[in-house]
Parts: sequence; structure tokens; C-alpha cells
Amino acid sequence: MAITKLSSREFRQDTTRAKTAAKRGPVFITNHGRPTHVLVTFEEYRRLAKEQKSVADPLAIPKSEKIEPPRL
Repeated sequence: MAITKLSSREFRQDTTRAKTAAKRGPVFITNHGRPTHVLVTFEEYRRLAKEQKSVADPLAIPKSEKIEPPRL
């Protein structure tokens, strides 16, 4: 997977280049040298969105690891 960096000016002047680069990997669009946006293909976006159903997923304890509190 190739990562491409384009300034916002380069992105505005040559969107075709950005779209072509996004087929090979993410395109980081920068403003004053700082990444501000990432361009990916729609297929890649769908894959990423499917992997994580909510922002809480990474914090969830798997069912097999749930701990039952002791009864008093």
C-alpha cells in the first residue's frame, strides 16, 4: 500500500492525480504541512467502516472475558 501526500493546493489543481493515487493507498492532504484530510476509495472506506461498528468497540470486553462480580 502506497501512501501519498499532497498539499491542498496540489489537490485542488490535480484531483485526477489524487483519485488515481487513492487506488494505491491513502492520500494525505496537507495544509501548511499538517495532514488535514485523508482520501481513500469508497471500497476502502466501506471496508474500514465495516471493521469498526462503533467508537466503543475497541474498549469492549469480549464476552468470554467478562468478569462476574462476587455475590455478597
